[in-house]
Amino acid sequence: MITKAIAITLALAGQPGAAASMQELSQITWRGSFEGFGSYSGLVITDQGAGFVTVSDKGTWARASIERDGDRITGITLEDHGPILDPKGQPVTRYDVDAEGLTRGPDGMLCISFEANHRVWCYTDLKTPALPQPRHPDHASLQNNSSLEALASDGTGALYTLPERSGKLDRPYPVTRLQNGTWTRPFALTRQPPHLVTGAEFGPDGALYLLERDFAGLRGFSTRIRRFQPQSDPVWTGETLLETPLGTLDNMEGIDVWQDAQGRTRITLISDDNNSFLQRTLIVDYVLTN
Repeated sequence: MITKAIAITLALAGQPGAAASMQELSQITWRGSFEGFGSYSGLVITDQGAGFVTVSDKGTWARASIERDGDRITGITLEDHGPILDPKGQPVTRYDVDAEGLTRGPDGMLCISFEANHRVWCYTDLKTPALPQPRHPDHASLQNNSSLEALASDGTGALYTLPERSGKLDRPYPVTRLQNGTWTRPFALTRQPPHLVTGAEFGPDGALYLLERDFAGLRGFSTRIRRFQPQSDPVWTGETLLETPLGTLDNMEGIDVWQDAQGRTRITLISDDNNSFLQRTLIVDYVLTN
């Protein structure tokens, strides 16, 4: 296990003298020995930080508990795992396995976005058949393996999806929203190369938190988190809360933003190890200090 506490402070975009601060509380490498372990790309924290649910791009899910000593994660214990099920209750196969985004609505329902056969499925329980959601016509034309990379839900239960790529370096990321059975395109998010989208979630403060990644081969991965406050503009501009040097973390793909028992906003990330011995399943815990 690797632990450290660092404070990262960066100037907020457009607000000279203001600062946003994230403090890393803890990180741990999760080592699982069960079949299907690894390649995790979506994350939902449960029980105010005592557990989590995660999904993989190999078509599996896992639920685990988190042991803590104060704010420090000391262990991960697997509670249950299994295949992601299709609407007939059968394990997903072939082009249906590539789960990327995971979110939990205010009703407790878990929803997953997929980036191969572009779609969103929801579950009352991950051991029950999928409940397919309506499809947005634009999703069919998204780039394969770079489509519905992120999935978030707001306090009303609306779902928001983002692709990994926008098509051009200077083109904002299009956001599509599913609300009351209807898809719309309410806004877009500024794109800031070289990082690409890997996850997103709304926080208890109502802001949208975007997880992004840059990969530079043997130099490793850089992780960035940007926060977008609700805006009237069609293209939202965010503030950078975190940007790590290459090689600091791993391939961070899953994010959840939650409130702990002390009322603090917490941000937890999980990495996709690509089932490679050169990588790891890393879980990193932060607290937002303002």
